[in-house]
Amino acid sequence: MRDARFASFLADGARHYGAVTDAGMIALSPQFPQWPTLQAAIADGGLPLLAEAARGAAVSHADFTYDIPLPDARRIICVGVNFPDRNAEYKDGSAQPKYMSLFPRFASGFTGHNTPLIRPPENHTLDYEGEVAVVIGTSGRRIAASDAYDHIAALTLCNEGTIRDWVRHAKFNVTQGKNWDRSGAMGPWLVPFTDAAQIDDAHLVTRVNGEVRQDDHLRNMVFPIREQIAYISTFMTLQPGDIIVTGTPTGAGARFDPPRYLVPGDVVEVEVSGIGTLRNGVEDEA
Repeated sequence: MRDARFASFLADGARHYGAVTDAGMIALSPQFPQWPTLQAAIADGGLPLLAEAARGAAVSHADFTYDIPLPDARRIICVGVNFPDRNAEYKDGSAQPKYMSLFPRFASGFTGHNTPLIRPPENHTLDYEGEVAVVIGTSGRRIAASDAYDHIAALTLCNEGTIRDWVRHAKFNVTQGKNWDRSGAMGPWLVPFTDAAQIDDAHLVTRVNGEVRQDDHLRNMVFPIREQIAYISTFMTLQPGDIIVTGTPTGAGARFDPPRYLVPGDVVEVEVSGIGTLRNGVEDEA
């Protein structure tokens, strides 16, 4: 199952999920009516059965549009300021915080692979943040850090797009700057989590128009993913299909002088070996 890739996609006017191959998509949702979505399959521990069904199956769709992997995701929790140099980027003289910063995002704020990020007319400070996202597969409360990986079903990539000016509208939250419709992206697909090295050895690179802007390893996180799962599950029961977006390295556009925000025509790529490359253009809202 290590090489399996599962995605949600749109084709023939309907939403499907399936397995991704180099030749196209193998639709699996018709074979598993008990799981109308990938999230339902994850909740039932069904990824191994999906991988078995895809083995040797014929491609059903060569023409399709990627959706975000879990379009019905109920809870998306993001971790902020989670690499050592990120705290220094704020230039406010503060020490690295003792506890991680968290904020919610909603599925409506994301678009799929190879579909455009949308820059709204109200503000043009659209920025990129390349990150790894983990999908919870087994529920748990007060999960020990040593057991945290046992609760992960899959990994995916996220461009946690942000309207920077709008994160400054209030003193204690960034929610409104983080949830503009289709301002971020997630995907292209889910890769089943089978080995700690998929996280511990992960190398994340973000490019804008081919130029490397972010380049770091997940092992450098201030709050590693094991600790994220332990901390978040202290105050809420993590459930199958919950997504944790784990933090971005230094190098976002807002941190340049002058800032280098995204404009229509830009192409952003977030790449992690073993997971894939999430690619999105940029367009103004119609």
